[in-house]
This record gives sequence, structure tokens and C-alpha cells, in this order.
Amino acid sequence: MTGKVAFLFPGQGSQYVGMGRDFAEKFSSARDVFSTVDRICGKSVSSLCFNGPIEALTITDTLQPAVIAVDLAILSVLRQRGIEPYVSAGHSVGECAALASSGVVDFSDALRLAAKRGELMHREATAHPGGMLAVIGLDLDTVRRIAEEAGEMGVLDVANHNAAEQVVITGEATALKKAGSLVKEMKGRAVPLKVSGAWHSRLMADGVSEFREFMDEINFKPPQGLMIFNATAASESDPAKIKDMMAGQLINPVLWYGSVRRMAADGVTAYVEVGPKNVLTGLVKKILPADSSATLHNVQDIESLERFIEEFI
Repeated sequence: MTGKVAFLFPGQGSQYVGMGRDFAEKFSSARDVFSTVDRICGKSVSSLCFNGPIEALTITDTLQPAVIAVDLAILSVLRQRGIEPYVSAGHSVGECAALASSGVVDFSDALRLAAKRGELMHREATAHPGGMLAVIGLDLDTVRRIAEEAGEMGVLDVANHNAAEQVVITGEATALKKAGSLVKEMKGRAVPLKVSGAWHSRLMADGVSEFREFMDEINFKPPQGLMIFNATAASESDPAKIKDMMAGQLINPVLWYGSVRRMAADGVTAYVEVGPKNVLTGLVKKILPADSSATLHNVQDIESLERFIEEFI
């Protein structure tokens, strides 16, 4: 495989029981990642990844470091095979893995970031309940207007711009209910998401400064490889600014549509989803033009790894 390769790292919502187990069984580097996340979290996150139950796995303060551990375990194996990306990007908490992929932090610190982020977001979701709603069939400007009008009923923000006409809104239940009605009036489709909090909304605001202070303990380096950030759909090289963006990400939207468009404009020829399931691959398919020659790959288990290696070589 020649050309520019993008590694894409999924976040919360991509989990399943059994994720990462075959990598841990076969590769020592993957086992090291899971041992590290267990130590950092003070519990057997790896056992929940491999064996469940799903109810315990999906609690936010466990789930965020769990997904990042799987992302990084797979990344470690790709590195062993000599495969490095031209550009890295992660969706929401997936940015913690992208930081490691691009050399901003090491694997251990990426897991520390995910664990602290999950802890803070779980705390804030408990203190400030809310939810999320996917809006299908309406563009970003239309959804922003809906959010502004429905926001008179309570806190409501845009959480994710995932594709041209796939936007997620986030906030308090009364405001989401009003927004759902407005979406239907505009001939869009409103799909409630099975989440335990209003991620990327102002309801997470009390965690931002604490997360930023936590990052003062971690050595962030300028990226060794290109990284596209959720907050701006652009690259950044200043470690202090990267820390600010990672903290602000708790309340700011994930600009995934713009991020993929930016990578496409930069000539990326292969997009590789590194982690459980294929949510990001599906979004990339929706974002790239129909005549794009870029290839899409997913590495989530040994079978898909070997298939990708064969195609790459």
C-alpha cells in the first residue's frame, strides 16, 4: 500500500464484550497495554473488556479507558509490523489514543488521560443528568437553529458533526424533547442515543478546569506525526494549546466531518479504523465523495489485522 495512511481511533459507543482479547492472547505488547490500564484504574478493566458483563463495561469511568486500551493494544501490534500513519485522529475520547499514535504522549499517559476523563465525565453526568439525540437528514446550520430554539427549555448544545447530515445534539431532557419535535417538523429524523450523559455539553463544564490541571502532570510533546484535532478539524503543534483543546473537548463539539474532509484534502489515500467495531469507517464512507479512490480498512481483531497486513504489504 502506498500513499498517505490515516489511523482513526474510535471512542465511547464502539465497545463490545470480547474486544481486544485475541490480541492479548497472541501479542505481548497488547498484554502490556491491558496490564497498564488495570494498574492505572485499580481494577481489572481487561477482564471487563474480555468477559463483561456489558453493563459493568459501559459505565463511563470504566468504558473510556477500556476502549482506549483496545485502541492502543491494536496500535502496538501495527507498530510491531512496521506500519505507521501519516496522520492520526480520534473521535471524542478516541483522541487519547491519537495523541499516543502521533507521539504527543506515551501509551501509559494516554491511558491515564482516558481514565481521568472518564472519571470526570461520569461524575458530571451523575450531578447534571442529560442525554443525546442524533439528527439525521438535516445540515449543521439547521440543527444549530433548532438547538438555539429548543435551548430555551434548558441546556442544549451541538455535540458531534459526524457527517454532512448527521449531527448529534446534547443536553437536558426537556430541551432534547423540544428539539426532537422541531426536527420532525423540519422533516428530519431524531434518534435518541443510549448514553449515560450529555457528552460535549455545558453540563460537563465543571470538569474542564480539573482535567486541564491534571494534564499539567503529563509531559505533552509536539506531535512527531500529523494529528487532526476534534476541536478545530486542523493540526496543532503547541503542547500547551493541545492540552487546552483536550480539556475543552469535554464541552465542545467533535468536528468529525471537517476532520475527515481535511484529511481528504491533504491527500489521504487509506483510512484505517484502529479499534473495536467500524463506526468511524461508516462515517468516512458517508463523508468521502462517491468518486473517491481512497480505501477504507478496519482492524479490530486478528482476522481483520491479517487481512489489512496482506492488503498493506
